[in-house]
Amino acid sequence: QVQLVDSGGGLVQAGGSLRLSCTGSRRDFTFRRMAWYRQAPGKQRELVAGINSGTTTNYADSVKGRFTIFREDADNTLYLQMNSLSPADTAVYYCYGESHYGRVYWGQGTQVTVSS
Repeated sequence: QVQLVDSGGGLVQAGGSLRLSCTGSRRDFTFRRMAWYRQAPGKQRELVAGINSGTTTNYADSVKGRFTIFREDADNTLYLQMNSLSPADTAVYYCYGESHYGRVYWGQGTQVTVSS
């Protein structure tokens, strides 16, 4: 079994930056795809950015040019660099990992709050 642990959320002013991290509990367990999702109050969980085991990435239109997803497989860690944050980015952010067998894992979530 493996767990994903999210961290890095917090309170930031509009225009600021945050970097989220997601670390797998087992170094010998790799994911074929990882991603960040977010869920704002009263809204459905949505994909923010994803990355495959190589370097192929995809982003929600709302974050393109502001957010960057990358992974350090040596440390089994996924990152989300978030720049030019706005209040619309306020949400709980969840790390997502999909194993090579198709099993899905979720982090516990980390709160990001952007004040105006």
